[in-house]
Parts: sequence; structure tokens; C-alpha cells
Amino acid sequence: MDVRQITDRLALEQLAVDYAYAIDTRDFDALDRVFTPDAYIDYRAMGGIDGRYPEVKRWLGQALAGFPNYMHLMGNCSYQIDGDRAVGKVACFNPMVVPTPDGSTQTMMLGLWYHDRYLRTAGGWRIGERVETKCFDAHVPEWMRQALVAN
Repeated sequence: MDVRQITDRLALEQLAVDYAYAIDTRDFDALDRVFTPDAYIDYRAMGGIDGRYPEVKRWLGQALAGFPNYMHLMGNCSYQIDGDRAVGKVACFNPMVVPTPDGSTQTMMLGLWYHDRYLRTAGGWRIGERVETKCFDAHVPEWMRQALVAN
């Protein structure tokens, strides 16, 4: 690996970290430095929506408002870099605290992969496309599972 390849890989890994912290701290405006303005995002594998970045960004704030806490642990990053474009796969372990109808909470566990297409821009690497693939879920409350099946 030459210096540019190492630098590009580190920048793409930082992009995964920046995404996780933006979501987990609910700093959705920080995602402007993660995605291209016209990025396509598909969160349907885990019960979300798909669409262009501005629409999905608005949806994230609403969809995640009902979860008191959550965390994205990103890893097992694999990148194929070709000049100013790259593709990658990033594993994500995502525990989420879910309120229950009786007023308590429980923690569900989600495992997924992000399949990404990246573009080098004047502002650095950005995600131009993100598609989730489900690996597993555990401890999902029954009322939530029924709502996901209904959609």
C-alpha cells in the first residue's frame, strides 16, 4: 500500500466513525460532512425508509426521537478504492434502548452491514450511496416487531 491508499483508507474509516457519532449524539447536521447532498440512502432492511439524503436526514430526527439511547459500533471495514471512487462494507452493532408500554425500557440488539459507495469531493470523502443489509436482531419488543411487519 502506498501513502495515498493508507490515507484514503483512514479517511474512509473516519467517515464511518463520524457517521456513528453524528447519529448517536443526534447531531444530524454533522451528517452534511458524511453524505453527498444527493446521496441515496436505503434503511429499509432494518425498518426505515429509503430516499435522497435531505429526506432521510429529516426522517432520522423523527424516527430516533422515541429511543432514549442507542449506539452504533462500527468495524470490520472493507474498502476497494479506485481513484476518486470507492466501495465499502462496514459492520454495525447497534444496541437501542426501547420504551415499553408499561413505562420501563428494554434493550434490543441489531446487527447489520452498510454497503457504501464513496466519492472524493472537494471537502474530502463522502458517502454517495448507503444500503443496509440485515444480519440479525434480538430482544425486539413484540409491539415493535408487529409494527415493522405491518409496514
